[in-house]
Amino acid sequence: MKKLKKINFLVFALLVLTTLTSCKVGRFIVYNFADIKDYEKFPARKIETGPTKFHFSTTTKGKVPEELTVKDKKYPFEKYLADHKTVAFMIIQNDTIQYERYWQKYNKESIVPSFSMAKSITSILIGCAIDDKLIKSVNEPITNYIPELKKSGFDKVTIEHVLQMTSGIKFNEGYKNPFGDVATFYYGTNLRKAVSKMTLKVEPGKQFEYVSGNTQLLGMVLAKALKDKTVSSYLEEKIWKPLGMEFDASWSLDRKKDGMEKTFCCVNARARDFAKIGRLYLNKGKWEGKQIVSEDWVTQSTKIDTSNGSAWYYQYQWWLPTKTGDFMAKGILGQYIYVNPQKNLIIVRLGKSKDKVDWPELLANLGQTY
Repeated sequence: MKKLKKINFLVFALLVLTTLTSCKVGRFIVYNFADIKDYEKFPARKIETGPTKFHFSTTTKGKVPEELTVKDKKYPFEKYLADHKTVAFMIIQNDTIQYERYWQKYNKESIVPSFSMAKSITSILIGCAIDDKLIKSVNEPITNYIPELKKSGFDKVTIEHVLQMTSGIKFNEGYKNPFGDVATFYYGTNLRKAVSKMTLKVEPGKQFEYVSGNTQLLGMVLAKALKDKTVSSYLEEKIWKPLGMEFDASWSLDRKKDGMEKTFCCVNARARDFAKIGRLYLNKGKWEGKQIVSEDWVTQSTKIDTSNGSAWYYQYQWWLPTKTGDFMAKGILGQYIYVNPQKNLIIVRLGKSKDKVDWPELLANLGQTY
């Protein structure tokens, strides 16, 4: 009898868990907050690499700092990284890996979600789609691709507005609210429906506000422009195979059947392949002699611009940590692809959390030491 009760309890628990994970609030209750293992929780589309792999050069005499200066205090370099929940750290200069190390049972083959670094990847694909004449220009209203938003006044919102986060959309970016917009987007199972309910709170082109809803709008614009292709297959075609990524990747979806890519987050890949995204932009969109995305797009994506409500430190889904020409992609748990063109330098940091560290400042300062 006791064994039967135990089996019944396990069946009941499984049913409850299945019910919870099938809806947004349930997913939030079960998973609670973004986690470095989230790629295992959601359905995803596979992104395959091609037969040719690109490998950075290696050296036994890499230039590695002994110390890090953080808020005028000096710390042992590796110990600081390890103590602050880093799982992967790479420094690449002149196409040579100067430093590469992993912690907490991670290694070069370990998958890590990009989180909002995917915003920068989505931006690259928008640039590719313009190059391919699938999208006319950034000046088009997004309602050319998402006509259901005309009723809410989105015919005044251009692709550039959403690229620069100046669209004026009403969107709650709070990750701790299970009923907030970002929870709906992250844990929900119908992104198309969620987007159709979006509204504006201020006139487009007036002020910058970083919200993930903008990048999901970009994803829907891209998906409509691609017609019969998925966003994942376009990433595979335009980036993953041409750049000779070492490993397959994936892009998390809102649901398994007819799912949509969470373009505001959730490209799941390895540190070395994230570094190649940085190399592409370090070389102004060119890869081994081939222009993958136009140089003009890379320049526009990473230059300082304060017109039409734009913030100087954020352009076309890329962050600018200083005014000296460096730029970065970044994610909520402290995932970073930092690029310093003056130093011909790429730094990748992946972690379980930011752990209260100002990583953009740390990476920018570290970059200046090379």
